[in-house]
Amino acid sequence: MSTVSPAYSVQYLSIEEAQKQAFPSARFVEVQPGRVWKAESGGRTVGFFVFDRVIGKHLFIDYAVALTPGGAVHSVEILQYRESYGGEIRSPSWLAQFVGKTSGSALKVNSDIRNIAGATLSSMHVAEGVKRVLAVYGSRLR
Repeated sequence: MSTVSPAYSVQYLSIEEAQKQAFPSARFVEVQPGRVWKAESGGRTVGFFVFDRVIGKHLFIDYAVALTPGGAVHSVEILQYRESYGGEIRSPSWLAQFVGKTSGSALKVNSDIRNIAGATLSSMHVAEGVKRVLAVYGSRLR
């Protein structure tokens, strides 16, 4: 049996690298194996780190959402992008749109999240993924 690998795949960050980028001075305590970590520094919780995956157009996009202790988005990072086009969703200005969003935010492309031409499905699916992370973990992890 052979495995077909995608024609284009870029690993931008490992989970550990993304954790350090989100909370540089924190140590991480696994809350849900392989998926959710609590970030602690100086004996207090400084945030949470959630790894998730959505479908772009055809292939998975691995991304991570760092949450504040209050449940708002601290940062979003694309860890691995496998599609051959649409990688613009990794743009810092596009990802910065998510900062401060909460479970009460719309998080809809062409509303409070800007669409990227040529990456419409990736944009929509990452926005939906962040909304799902906020709905599931935004208030539960406090």
